Amino acid sequence: MAGDLLDTVFAGVLGLLIGSFLNVVIYRFPKMLERQWAEEAADFSGQPAPEAETFNLVTPRSRCRNCGHVIRWYENIPVLSWLVLRGKCSECRTPIGLRYPIVEMVTASFFALCAWRWGLTWQGAAWAAFAALLICLFLIDFDTQILPDDLNYVLLWLGLLAAAIGWTVPLKSAVWGAAVGYLLFWSIFQLFKLATGKEGMGYGDFKLLAALGAWFGVEYLLAIVLLSSIVGAVIGILLLVIGRIANKDIPMPFGPYLAGAGLLCLVLSPAAVPGLLPFAFPFGAH
Repeated sequence: MAGDLLDTVFAGVLGLLIGSFLNVVIYRFPKMLERQWAEEAADFSGQPAPEAETFNLVTPRSRCRNCGHVIRWYENIPVLSWLVLRGKCSECRTPIGLRYPIVEMVTASFFALCAWRWGLTWQGAAWAAFAALLICLFLIDFDTQILPDDLNYVLLWLGLLAAAIGWTVPLKSAVWGAAVGYLLFWSIFQLFKLATGKEGMGYGDFKLLAALGAWFGVEYLLAIVLLSSIVGAVIGILLLVIGRIANKDIPMPFGPYLAGAGLLCLVLSPAAVPGLLPFAFPFGAH
């Protein structure tokens, strides 16, 4: 038991550090994509690429968006630094968003859960990576309405590899889950577009459901879609309560609901989902 507790604590601390990095990914990755698209557009039109300083997940160092103050290492300790600084920049006292420590604590909680459930094993590490990727996809899509292919594909292939190794579901179920998951939303997209002339969702949603199908298997797809609707309803109510949605015409991406459903399945434990939603498994679970 002591060893299990130490493993869980270690994974939680590691999760805090990974959560700090996820904050960087969530903020910088969409901007990196925008720069890449601008360069590709310039190259396609025969124009010189716009000049810009090096910008990636490592360079430049993190800094205050208001005054440009470079964040020192001791100002970047997960959660603790935010508390010591009272949620404000040490130079200009501009508030630092509460979301930063929340992401760190949520990531730490998922890492600790994976260590508690699977120990410090490669299987536990795979599920921790699953959680980290979904946290990124959740917030990137929420902020920008973009589900980056790079993250979706990593999640998809990692799910297929985990199934092939024997860490999750039978490989046949994972492959069918990925294929049917993609085709399910693709078909809905095409029917909606045919009926209304509008696009009801993005291609990133197809790929995300395919990735979740690879992790949980084809039998879980209906449950994931149902859970995503519940997650969406909860998020919508919360946003209305805090006044995030002042204009009801503002489109809300579906990706966060799918990512939230995947994380909820992990919290509940994949084995427990059929018992909670038996009607979503008409042919039984794997």
